[in-house]
Amino acid sequence: MPMRRVSVRITGTVQGVGFRPYVYRLAGELELAGWVRNDDHGVELEVEGGDESIEAFLARLAADAPPMARVERVLSSPRRVQGERGFAIAASARAGEADALVAADAAACPACLTELFDAGDRRHRYPFINCTDCGPRFTIVRGVPYDRPLTTMAAFAMCPACLTEYEDPRDRRFHAQPNACPECGPRARLLAVDGEDAGGGEDAGAAGGDAIAVAARMLSDGAIVAVKGLGGYHLAVRADAEQAVRRLRSRKRREDRPLALMVADLAVAHELALVGPEEAELLVSPARPIVLAPRRDGADVAASVAPGVGELGLMLPYTPLHHLLLADARALGVSALVLTSGNVSDEPIAHLDEEAVERLRPIADALLVHDRPIHMRTDDSVVRVVRVGARPATLPLRRSRGYVPASVGLPVPTPLPLLACGAELKSTLCVARGERAWVSHHIGDLRNWETLRSFRGGAQHFEALFAVCPEVLVHDLHPDYLSTAYALERSGVELLGVQHHHAHLAAVLGEHGEQGPAVGVIYDGSGYGGDATVWGGELLVGGLTGFERAGHLRPVALPGGERAVREPWRMACAWLADASRQSVPAPPARLADRVESERWAAVARIAAEGIASPLTTSMGRLFDAVAALCGLRPEVSYEGQAAIELEALADPDEDGAYEIGWHGGQLDPRATIMAAIDDLAGGASPATVSARFHRGLTTATVRAATEIAAEHGLSLAVLAGGVFQNRLLLEGVAAGLAAAGLRVLTPERLPPNDGAISYGQAAIAAATLGGVSPVAGT
Repeated sequence: MPMRRVSVRITGTVQGVGFRPYVYRLAGELELAGWVRNDDHGVELEVEGGDESIEAFLARLAADAPPMARVERVLSSPRRVQGERGFAIAASARAGEADALVAADAAACPACLTELFDAGDRRHRYPFINCTDCGPRFTIVRGVPYDRPLTTMAAFAMCPACLTEYEDPRDRRFHAQPNACPECGPRARLLAVDGEDAGGGEDAGAAGGDAIAVAARMLSDGAIVAVKGLGGYHLAVRADAEQAVRRLRSRKRREDRPLALMVADLAVAHELALVGPEEAELLVSPARPIVLAPRRDGADVAASVAPGVGELGLMLPYTPLHHLLLADARALGVSALVLTSGNVSDEPIAHLDEEAVERLRPIADALLVHDRPIHMRTDDSVVRVVRVGARPATLPLRRSRGYVPASVGLPVPTPLPLLACGAELKSTLCVARGERAWVSHHIGDLRNWETLRSFRGGAQHFEALFAVCPEVLVHDLHPDYLSTAYALERSGVELLGVQHHHAHLAAVLGEHGEQGPAVGVIYDGSGYGGDATVWGGELLVGGLTGFERAGHLRPVALPGGERAVREPWRMACAWLADASRQSVPAPPARLADRVESERWAAVARIAAEGIASPLTTSMGRLFDAVAALCGLRPEVSYEGQAAIELEALADPDEDGAYEIGWHGGQLDPRATIMAAIDDLAGGASPATVSARFHRGLTTATVRAATEIAAEHGLSLAVLAGGVFQNRLLLEGVAAGLAAAGLRVLTPERLPPNDGAISYGQAAIAAATLGGVSPVAGT
C-alpha cells in the first residue's frame, strides 16, 4: 500500500472542545502516525499512513468532530514521508497573534448526566461536573489562550484523580479546563438573605448537593430562591403558584413582561406548550435557549407568568446544578420553575456574588450560590421558530448564552481591525478583523449606568479575547446615543457613522453572505434618519456600501417624544387626528374612560402645533396606536408590550383586511385607523381588528416592496427591524414576497432587533474600507 503524509490546518472553534483527543482517537482507529497540537490559529497536525486511511481521516475530520467544535476550514498539503510510528499530542505552539476561537458555554452532555445521577460514581450529585463536550467556556474565560490559569477555575487545583483524567488523551476530560470533582472543585451553598448559611452547607453532600435539595424544598413551599447559573443569577419560583409568582413580580418590579420557565424535561415542555419538532430540537440543543411556543389550553402555569400573550418561554436545564434542582423539585411535585433574570427591572443581571447578595436580598428568600466566579455576565438566549416560505427557520430574539462568542463571517473582509458600537437599546458590540466578526452577548439598555459600564468592560474583553486592536470605530448617527458618545471619546481611531436602518439591512445581508443590492423592508420603533427625523417604517434599496430611501410610512407627530413610547394612547391620538383631519378629535370609546379628556386634548394640540412632537415614520408606533385604539394598552410597562399583545390577540380565523394605501412612496394607514374606529364602535372585537390590521399591513408591504423591486430590477428582499419579531407579519410578508418571485432573507443567526445593529455597522465598514463600489442606484 502506498504511504503518504499530509499536514493539516483546522480553523474555527477547535480549542477547549476535545478536538485534539478526538484527532488522537481517530488517527489510532485508522492506524495513522503523526502528531496534533494547538497553536495561535487553531489546530495543526500531521498524519502519515496508507492512502485510503489518509482519505478517510480527512473526510471524517470535520464530519465527526466533537459536539462543541465548529470547524470553519480544513486545509491540507503534502509532506515528505518520515516513517514515523505512533501518534502523539504535542505541546501547544504559541508564537504570534492569537487567532483561535473561544467556544460558547454548552449544556451538560449525556455522559456527564449519567455520572451525575449514578450513586456509584465519584461525581454523583456534583453540581459542577463537565468534560470537553460540555460545560462553561465563554463565561469563565479571562484571557487567551484558553488554559485553566486564564479562567475562573484558576484557584481550584486538581486532585490526583482529576489530574489523571486531564492528562490522559483517551479520556473525555483530557485538557477539559473546568475539570473538577467534589474533592477539589467548586462548591454550592444555600444562603439566607443575611448572607448566613441556610442549610445543606458547603461540606454537605457532593459539594453542595444537599444545599440544592434544601433549595428545592423551599421552592416547593412557594419561596423565591436566587440561583447562580452560568452567566449570572436567576430568580426562581414554582411556576404553578399564582401568589408566589405575583410576589416575585412585586419584589422585582416587573409588572407584565413574560417570565421564562425552566422545565424538567421535554415531556413537561410538551405538556405546557405546543412544541413542534423544530422547537424540540432547539430545546435540547447544546445552546439551550429559551424557546417561545404557543401555550396549551389548561397548562398548569400561573396566569401571572405570561399575561397578555399566547406563548410561553421554555428552556431545559443546562447546568448540572439546574438538573439537580429540577430533579429534586420534581420529586416534590414541581416540574416547572419560573427562572427569570436576577435583577430589579431594567438593571443588568447580577453576576458577582457580593453584588448579588446586596441587590437580590430584597427579592429572594434565599440564595443558592457557589464559589466558581463568573467573569462575563451573560443572559439566556431567546428564540422562536417561524416559517419563511415553505421552510422552518430560527428567529433569534436575544443572542447570548450558548451562542456567543461564535463568529459571524463578513461578506467583505475588513482591511482594518474595527469595533462597531451598536445602538442604545438591546445593545451589543462587535469586533472584527479579516473575514470574521464577533458579536457580543446581549448587553441591554445603555441608559442604565451599570449596563453602560458592562458595555465598556465588554469592549475591552472582546478586543483582548480576539486580538482586535481597533483602528476604526463605527457608530450610529444618533448624536445622543451613549454608544455614539463612547466611540467619539476614544482617541487615535478613525470614526465612521452608519445610519440605523442601513445597519439593519446590512446585518441580514451580511449574515447570509450577501452584499446586495436588495429591497429592504426595515420596520422598527425608531432610528435617527438621514433627514434628522425619527425613522422606523422604511423601504430601502441598497447593499453594504450604500442605500436610498425608496419609501416609508406616512409621517405623523410623536407627541411628547419618548413619552409616546411609554404611553401608546398618545400615538392613537396623533394618528386619529391625522386620519380624521381634526386637530382635536374625540377620544374613541375604548380610551374615553382610560385617558383624561384634558390630557387627550392637550396632546392633540401639541401634536397639531409640533410642540415637543417630532415627526416619525415609526412602524412600531403605528402598532402602539392600533393597540391603544383597541383598548389594550394605553400605557406600557416594557418595550413593545402593546404590539406583542396586539399580535397575540389576532383572530386566526378572520380573513378580512384593512386598506393601507401605497402612493407617492408612502404607506398610508389613515383609512385603517378610521376603519378600526368604526369597527370597534360597531361591536367588532379587538381580536377581529388586530387580524384585519395585520393582514392589511402585510398586503400593503408586499405590494410596496414588489413594486420597488421591479422598478430597480431587484430579485432579493430583506426583512429586518424589531417589528419583524412579530410572527404574523414576518411569515405573511415573507410568503407574499416569495410568491411574487423574490428571494427573501430574514434574520436567522442574529436578532431582527437592535441586537444586530453592531454587526450591520461592521459589515458596512468592512465593505466601505475594502473599497467595494456602491451598488447601482445607491
